[in-house]
Amino acid sequence: MPEPFALFDLEGDTWASPPEPRRRHPHETRVVADSGDRVAWLRARAQGITATDAAKLATRDSVRTAAHEKLHGGRRSFGGSRYTDHGKAREPVIAEWVRQTHGLAPSTLLFHSEFERRHLATPDGLGVAANGSLELCEIKTTSKPWRGIPRGYLRQVWWQQYVLGAERTLVVWEEHADFVPVDDEPKSRWVDRDDDQIEILVGLANELLQAIRPNPGAVDPRAVYRPGALA
Repeated sequence: MPEPFALFDLEGDTWASPPEPRRRHPHETRVVADSGDRVAWLRARAQGITATDAAKLATRDSVRTAAHEKLHGGRRSFGGSRYTDHGKAREPVIAEWVRQTHGLAPSTLLFHSEFERRHLATPDGLGVAANGSLELCEIKTTSKPWRGIPRGYLRQVWWQQYVLGAERTLVVWEEHADFVPVDDEPKSRWVDRDDDQIEILVGLANELLQAIRPNPGAVDPRAVYRPGALA
């Protein structure tokens, strides 16, 4: 007579250990807002220096211009254009291409830096590489061919790398003619972290913070950038 089927083997090791909880990456502890809640996201961005602001910070003269725009609003502060509308429409499509080809997930989160909560960035995508380093994605659409990545966009990329503690960024751009993509796939290029450029940007950003909120000691002294281990 066959032995009855044993539901539990009391003498064996029947209970598997629960999986180890996923270790949180440092950037995940510094979420400020989600652009899905646009009002909260815009309000949070207005309190600090974003990658869009950092893109304009080329010199000390540009700090004064950026301060005026932050305090009084710039020409592009209201509404949008056909170009911005096209970029918003194409970004999810391009982001899906990035996810499939490079494994970087789309992101809508606003992060602050490790030492200064008013240093802010919202990358278009991110992922953690096999070696544990953080990688970002920045998506652009353009009506003109690029010979290289425009300098303002590079400043935007370096700022995001600083805020999140990332090692490199995949810049992806799609050229269009009359709002119709020129190629079957977008172009892309990896941009490595540049600590020298980041140091310059952080210094200018702190000057901008002082210009728009002249409060002595308002900027955490630790926010003076010193290259070291990635966050």
